[in-house]
Amino acid sequence: MMELSVWLGLAGFFAANFLAASSGAVFKPGAWYDGLAKPWWNPPKWAFPVVWTILFIMISVSGWLVWRAGGWTPALGVYGAQLVINAGWSAIFFGMHRIGLAMLELLLLWASILATMVMFYPIEPIATWLLAPYLLWVTIAGCLNFSIWRLNAAPAARSSPDPGRA
Repeated sequence: MMELSVWLGLAGFFAANFLAASSGAVFKPGAWYDGLAKPWWNPPKWAFPVVWTILFIMISVSGWLVWRAGGWTPALGVYGAQLVINAGWSAIFFGMHRIGLAMLELLLLWASILATMVMFYPIEPIATWLLAPYLLWVTIAGCLNFSIWRLNAAPAARSSPDPGRA
């Protein structure tokens, strides 16, 4: 039977991920997003909360496994950074309506997930594999973000020095 501290650790990882995920509840798509042109392959609305719920569970367990195997390591610092970056995307895209800036932020998120995976592998390989679907989904999200950015860019905005506005 596992010690109470192990279960509290798992609860802590779930709490940290819930906090990151709550950005999506604060900054919702709404009418602005509904009015944007989207590619034909845009996933249905219901898919996003379902997929993100599953991913955040996997992300939580991944971090917990590394914590159990290696304690508080620099790898968990990178893990925490990617959670903060993840939380920022909804604020930038849905809150600020900055599609281009959100694309740059998403590239940073992608790189931070990959860095987390690389750092987790020597500590707990299973934790790395639990993050693989997350990296895949963020890759898809990046393609979607880029497509929406391009589909909604005004001709003048394409030559503008501020590519973050669309």
